[in-house]
Amino acid sequence: MSILKVTRLGHPVLRKRTEVISVKQLKTSAMQKFIDDMVETMKEYDGVGLAADQVFTSKQVTVLEVADNPRYPNKGKVPLTVLVNPQIAPLSAEMEEDWEGCLSIPDLRGLVPRYKAIRVHALDRHGKRLDFIAKNFHARVIQHEVDHLNGKVYLDRMRDFTTLTFLQEFARHWMGK
Repeated sequence: MSILKVTRLGHPVLRKRTEVISVKQLKTSAMQKFIDDMVETMKEYDGVGLAADQVFTSKQVTVLEVADNPRYPNKGKVPLTVLVNPQIAPLSAEMEEDWEGCLSIPDLRGLVPRYKAIRVHALDRHGKRLDFIAKNFHARVIQHEVDHLNGKVYLDRMRDFTTLTFLQEFARHWMGK
């Protein structure tokens, strides 16, 4: 497995809608290795999610996992999940603002509104259909990653840029509030 280079804000690949992956393409050894590399890269950088375009690949695949992450202490655990060609829909209009960061926008955090609960339809890494409900932080992570697959970043969702802060200032002034 390999650690992949992470795309930073400003590279055009982050602003394009990614391409759907066929089941045949998904089952290739190259795509399976790429997914493994995405997982390793996400963990190397203490991410809780990573979309393919964040590693310069315009394909509809994202990986996520929340387990004792130093960037997101006190968040509920989410098992390692691979979502291919994900489609999401809110379960209600109820939204919540919470802090988000992004490996492609290093050293910054901001308050972002997201739906509290969503239904997710996708394929797993082997082409099996997934249909589940995600709530709270789990739903937030999925929405963040699906935004990437659609050419958006969390800054596009922020309502108030006065909350945009460097991580060091976040730790000093905002953490726990």
